[in-house]
Amino acid sequence: MDPLYWLVELLSLLCCFIFYYRHLQSKKISKREPTEWPVLGHLFGMIAHKNDFHDWATGILAGTRYNFEARAGVTGVRFFVTCDPANVRHIFTSNFANYPKGDEFAEIFDVFGNGIFNADGESWRRQRAKSQLLMAGPRFRAFSAEYSRDKVEKSLLPFLEHAADAGTACDLHDVFLRLTFDMTCNLVFGVDPGCLAIGLPEIPFARAMDDVLETLFLRHLISPACWKLMYRLELGPEKKMAVARRTIDRFAAETIAKRRADSHETSAAHGADMLSSFIGQDDHTGEYSDEFLRDTTVNLLLAGRDTTGAALAWFFYLLSQNPRVEQKILAELAPIASQKKKAMDGDGDTDTGNMVVFDVSELSNMVYLHAALCECLRLYPSVPFEHKAAVASDVLPSGHEMKAGDKILIFSYCMGRMEGVWGKDCAEFRPERWVSEDVDGKKRLRYEPSYKFISFNAGPRTCLGKEMAFVQMKTAAAAVLWNFVVRAVPGHVVEPKLSIILHMKNGLAVTVKRRTGLHGGA
Repeated sequence: MDPLYWLVELLSLLCCFIFYYRHLQSKKISKREPTEWPVLGHLFGMIAHKNDFHDWATGILAGTRYNFEARAGVTGVRFFVTCDPANVRHIFTSNFANYPKGDEFAEIFDVFGNGIFNADGESWRRQRAKSQLLMAGPRFRAFSAEYSRDKVEKSLLPFLEHAADAGTACDLHDVFLRLTFDMTCNLVFGVDPGCLAIGLPEIPFARAMDDVLETLFLRHLISPACWKLMYRLELGPEKKMAVARRTIDRFAAETIAKRRADSHETSAAHGADMLSSFIGQDDHTGEYSDEFLRDTTVNLLLAGRDTTGAALAWFFYLLSQNPRVEQKILAELAPIASQKKKAMDGDGDTDTGNMVVFDVSELSNMVYLHAALCECLRLYPSVPFEHKAAVASDVLPSGHEMKAGDKILIFSYCMGRMEGVWGKDCAEFRPERWVSEDVDGKKRLRYEPSYKFISFNAGPRTCLGKEMAFVQMKTAAAAVLWNFVVRAVPGHVVEPKLSIILHMKNGLAVTVKRRTGLHGGA
């Protein structure tokens, strides 16, 4: 056949493709909106931006007035994505009952069983009431504060001293995750794994949790039928999930069995940790089942270890880029540190190598430190998005119609970067936005509504561990800042990991030196 004929046909097809592509582009309301292709929907864009997914989503929502419907074609994956504060307030508070996490959420997060993280309705209310009663008790709060301080003094600071003396770089992201894993394990299980011991031992349970978090993110982009089949056959990323789940179940079962045995031997559970408290409670219905204890403790461990550890890593990353903020925090800590050093010297302790560690009561009035941590969580929320499902048809304040069964993703990461929400300086790390000044000149924390700052969720499901998280973050951050100069290694790339928790993909490589001079702890 004439070659010219084939050339004409090829050009015709090319022209048709170009016209069709231009038609698809014309349907967009923003240049940043991804192209929706036949059959595959927005899947091309999702795959192409898997390495910068959160910033890609931020650009889309900024260009589509905070709301966007993401579809992945034949995979059946479809989400209404929003970071509109008015929608968040409606979903999390005003019409809370219509927006549970939903059955699909529970399937995706099946590794957490029927614990509070997955639960809805009456099951969630019962679990929340039990956990709230325990966590708000003076015994547990005192135990949490004392152990957090001791862990910082006896594990974190000696580890950083060793790194400073050796003059070698360390991964501060990994260090903080190890610290918070030890803290949370002791608060939840009454067990200290010793993750910050010399040599940084490998902890199978911690590794399993990391694998779980990565796989859970991918489950949001893959059709349920596909990932369930992969899990059953232990293929691809679901193989890691299957192995991780067995590791988690084994650790929880062994710990629960040991604690039950200890409880029966002594006729009471004497520990202040949560597991001991649950086992020691008289629920008027007999003992809690092992399944309930497993689900509850594993849920609490995730909430405590990963969120706080990730937040601390991002905090020091931001401080390394903003020395002005670091100096203001040091100035706030200086009066207390000076008094503590005088007390140490007065006791006859003249060893200038001693580290200064701050008590919870001393940090409670540190307005600027608290503001800096809030600002960090605004830009790098530990949980970058929330998952909800509509029970019945509804119309959101943005005007978008939700049908029964529709799935919604609320992107807190994106909300913190919206000019219409936080102003033109929304991309800046500026703790001052959280501080107000009274007529008498006294500085106070500025209140921001939870539907605008949703790092700790909002409405009835507001995080129970918020106060404990701030205690741990302040205790660790203040001690590290006062005693050491921490600087990011030049050229080290820091970016979010593709996970349901905002971990750092490449960690945070830093150098550590003992701080000397005006604000020195040594």
